[in-house]
Amino acid sequence: MRDFFKTAAASAVGTLVGLFSLLLLLGIGAFGLVGLLVASSGSETEIELENDSVLVFDLSTDIVDGAVNSSGALFEGAFYGGTRSVSLYDALAAIKAAAEDEQISGIYIKGYSTEGLATLKEVRQALSEFKESGKPIWAYNTDFDERAYYISSVADNLVLAPVGTMEIDGFKSETQFLANALDKFGVGVQVVHVGKYKSAIEPFTRSTSSPEAKQQTQVLIGDLWQDFSQTVSSDRKITPEQLQTLADNVALVEADEALSSGLVDRLGFYGDVLAELKKLSGVEEDTDEIAAADELGNEEDAFPQTTLADYAQRVADRRNQNWAAADDTIAIVYAEGDIVVGEDVVPGSITSEGLASTLRAMRRDDDIKAVVLRVNSPGGSATASEVIADEAKRLAAEKPLIVSMGDYAASGGYMISAPGAKIVASANTITGSIGVYGLLLNFQEIANENGITWDVVKTAKFADMQTTARPQNAAELEIQQGYVDTLYDRFTTIVAEGRNISKERVGQVAQGRVWTGEDAIKANLVDEIGGLEDAIELAATTAEIEDFQVKEYPRLPSFKEQFFNSVFGAGITAQLPWNKDPLTDELLKLRKEFSLLETLNDPNSVYMRLPFTTEID
Repeated sequence: MRDFFKTAAASAVGTLVGLFSLLLLLGIGAFGLVGLLVASSGSETEIELENDSVLVFDLSTDIVDGAVNSSGALFEGAFYGGTRSVSLYDALAAIKAAAEDEQISGIYIKGYSTEGLATLKEVRQALSEFKESGKPIWAYNTDFDERAYYISSVADNLVLAPVGTMEIDGFKSETQFLANALDKFGVGVQVVHVGKYKSAIEPFTRSTSSPEAKQQTQVLIGDLWQDFSQTVSSDRKITPEQLQTLADNVALVEADEALSSGLVDRLGFYGDVLAELKKLSGVEEDTDEIAAADELGNEEDAFPQTTLADYAQRVADRRNQNWAAADDTIAIVYAEGDIVVGEDVVPGSITSEGLASTLRAMRRDDDIKAVVLRVNSPGGSATASEVIADEAKRLAAEKPLIVSMGDYAASGGYMISAPGAKIVASANTITGSIGVYGLLLNFQEIANENGITWDVVKTAKFADMQTTARPQNAAELEIQQGYVDTLYDRFTTIVAEGRNISKERVGQVAQGRVWTGEDAIKANLVDEIGGLEDAIELAATTAEIEDFQVKEYPRLPSFKEQFFNSVFGAGITAQLPWNKDPLTDELLKLRKEFSLLETLNDPNSVYMRLPFTTEID
């Protein structure tokens, strides 16, 4: 079954064509490619910093829940437009350090972000605290979408191009339904599930959302929009009510109205902002070098500056040197991505044995006094989730285990969080979704239409129950439903024991229902509202330690392994510069929906996951 969809969704030829086209465009031959690999993975770049440098925060920088390997920065930048990944922990530490660094004169925010709202909220809070240093924050864009504005609205000097617009039109949740397409192509779908709100199966069985799914989604995006409005208005001369009026009546706010409404501080083009950044960094008059940089459009040479990724690396290097003498360690263990059955550590996925073995190592390491489990996952395999939850429970019995929830910590992502001594979530974390479903596909119709038939010889009545050659009969569905019911009972038991509440109470807030972090406190699913740094402080307090170092786990594959995986994997096609037109974007979205089926590798085809075709924007 999984192989069928892998074949249907894959486009290996396209990836290879894209790879060779990219190499030709960059002018890199085979020997040049090898040389660049060796040079970038075998050397460390010393990060230099001039006095009065501006910390440039390009919102396209990928802020991830994971330990980032800083090697290979040159190569990564050459392929992916000059921006690098940085861990959330390092990003927050960098912004905090910049407030006290005499060589940093201020922060400049630019570009657009694709990060989740919970991640953006933590970064925005760090920027807000940076302002207490008295150093300015500038932000500029020709246009602002809501994610970019959510971050940029914290700036002291927020500038919009006179020809630009601002997207203030509220949030939407858009779910892509595949049922009609599957029916058209002769793919049969049967489901077993527990939880009236467990809507992850609906894209396969319906053409529209159920009333229950629509109800919980309306509440969810309503809470997220309320947080957006209140957060933005706290730093702008506008109220949440006025933002709602703009969303209901204007949606695309033109520059003059953005200024008069208090959404921005001034109108201007980049040249105007550049002049201010030069003043901020002490460039009183243009040298020949700076004038040449301006003429060529080399922003990085126009004024003293450092990128967030480079500065974060600099701060991390110094921090690690200072921590060298610390005996005690607090470990951050990252759990980001879909939960799948597997053994290796795979960036972007949570493998059952990969994460379980990491947690096991944390438990056995005497130098590690407490663990912060950072969960950013919509769930996945029921089997894999329980394997990890068991190891988390064993760890929590011996050492303080504090859970920090990111953008998502739902379904299987919530199961692995439940054993934590305390759970800390962002107000706009998406969590809960305590439910189970089984997805049973069959290809009888499409096969028969193309002349393919099967004949079965068996030694027992249910020997062919797992076949995809035909639909499940009533007796087989009853067995499957019984197994799902058992898993749901096990799920609620894990939650009840981990949260120290009754199963009856768990049942009231389960049923697959999704909650924001704020509402999850009322549902007894979360203890506190806060971010990653709050969780680290709580871990230190719980472990009763003061002097400690922080280490991030699991260790990622080497740069060389990551490079070949990213180049030959499906992800590169979405990053190619010519994949920008709306039609291609929609096709890539559809491809992404089908490729997610590859992660459905539970041995019993039973899952604990959010609806993976839902996008909130």
